[in-house]
Amino acid sequence: MGFWLFMMVMCLLIPISMIGFGKYFSKNAPNKINMFFGYRTSMSMKSRETWEFAHRYFGKLWLKTGWIVLAFSVIPMLFVIGKDESTIETFGVIICCAQIIFLIVPIFPTEIALRKNFDKQGRRKES
Repeated sequence: MGFWLFMMVMCLLIPISMIGFGKYFSKNAPNKINMFFGYRTSMSMKSRETWEFAHRYFGKLWLKTGWIVLAFSVIPMLFVIGKDESTIETFGVIICCAQIIFLIVPIFPTEIALRKNFDKQGRRKES
């Protein structure tokens, strides 16, 4: 039971982080455009407006995706309660690898939205 609990906690780290940072970023971007914290891509760092847009957009995606990933992380782990450590480990590793995909995927729609709404210099496109 102890190993199962450990793996469950490990499986919850990514979705809970996505939910927490998603909630934070959807409401407010870091004050300064920086290379250390926040949604940092060349397009998002072009201007203050792109920085804030990217954080709001990405934050909303991470918040929604985080809740979905949380559900799809907890449910499979419930099926391996009481199983041997090898089975629990296999399920945990598969879940964590899948979570990494969902951690990264929201970058693509965010970048598409940035390019759709801003030109290459970071100025908002005319409607």
